[in-house]
Amino acid sequence: MLEDVIAAKKDLFADGVQTVLRGHENRNRRVVLLKGNLVQNSRSESRGISARVNNAGTYGFASIAEYSPEAAEKVLRAATENALFLGKHTEKKLILPASTCSGSIPINYGIVDTEQKRIIELCQTFDSYIVKKYPDLASRTIVYHEDSQDRILYSSDACSGHLVTPRCYVYVIMSAEGADGAPVELFKALGGFGNFADNFSDPGKYYPEIDELYKKLMDKKEGVHAEAGLKTVVLGGILGGMLAHEAVGHTVEADLVRGGSVAGPSLNKQVASELVTMVDFAHSYNGQPAPLPVFMDDEGTKAVDDVLIKDGILTGYMNDRETAAEFGMQPTGNARAWSFADEPIIRMRNTCILPGKNSVEELIASVEDGYYLIETGNGEADLTGEFMFGVTCGYEIKNGKLGRALLDTTVSGIAFEMLKTVDMVSDEVEWNSSGFCGKKQPMAVGMGGPHMRCQIMIGGR
Repeated sequence: MLEDVIAAKKDLFADGVQTVLRGHENRNRRVVLLKGNLVQNSRSESRGISARVNNAGTYGFASIAEYSPEAAEKVLRAATENALFLGKHTEKKLILPASTCSGSIPINYGIVDTEQKRIIELCQTFDSYIVKKYPDLASRTIVYHEDSQDRILYSSDACSGHLVTPRCYVYVIMSAEGADGAPVELFKALGGFGNFADNFSDPGKYYPEIDELYKKLMDKKEGVHAEAGLKTVVLGGILGGMLAHEAVGHTVEADLVRGGSVAGPSLNKQVASELVTMVDFAHSYNGQPAPLPVFMDDEGTKAVDDVLIKDGILTGYMNDRETAAEFGMQPTGNARAWSFADEPIIRMRNTCILPGKNSVEELIASVEDGYYLIETGNGEADLTGEFMFGVTCGYEIKNGKLGRALLDTTVSGIAFEMLKTVDMVSDEVEWNSSGFCGKKQPMAVGMGGPHMRCQIMIGGR
């Protein structure tokens, strides 16, 4: 039905006017158990149609929270009128380059609406396993979160298609009383791309990960504070992925380059060790689906991989069609919108630093006195590339061996300077796709990286 509504109004596309008509549905499910008690049980859906029109070099956008042929006609007319109005009040003209894509991209997946009862029962299964095996915990929380996007696009001068992006996760949060009486906490995200049955038909496959989480929490109970200062560290893949996204990825989004990011004057210059190559993957990595596959963006551009750093040299930016024309680059499918009411903006997809040649064990063994930093709960960076990440799980490294666990700490630095200190890179990649990027509007993204040995400033007590 949704596809028919959009297709019925293609005849309103005016000759010579670049138009994208998008039908967009978001579906969210959330269940929270706190110490076995159901404290949240919610479902929400939003659906609507938007149109973006480039008429004589000016964009107009309109959206409506309806899904009908009449709604499609309304937004097309409103977006065209907005473009004409804005064109009278600006001298800037956006002549978009010819599209690199034509035809139709077929539907890539489907969304299955799982009964809320099954979701609650899954959370209770995980909670029962934890409370029976680990009764000494101070607290435990099980959170089920599911968000899915179903988008249908018709474009006048680019690709059209039907794209579906479902994902669901269970967050297991454990807390215990530390040696000094203060609480310590760790969490683990279980799940990934796909529907409920794709990820949770067999809850038992996640029990080893829950056991490992408990072990790390018990280590953290007896943890120590890191010694502040510039230290040699082994960054785990999750922290490497956070670095790739927050501290580097945002600086090379072309709209932020235009806004003055450090990547502007750094193009074609060395910004990292020659061991560092970073790519924003579209839909595949190493012959397998990427954590959150994107086959086409919301401008109708076919999604392809975008090499951002090659052997330490900054080689490109992430673009939409407008900035690609401005910087003389090819658009690679990075313009995405979270809901029907949002205009597409440049977003990351699956941003990753590529693996090297060393094993994780070799990296750890090479450090005489430093730290192994594994998990992060948050992170932020600005357009200078300066970053600060929280570290929630880590260990000392003494004489090439792991020592005591660390209590919560932070790491900070300037990304393009810190990456120049990378002198060993592991031969595997860890991916994380359980969070959101918050640039103007939320967006599900994947981020990943190998283990890296480098120098970084770490906080103390």
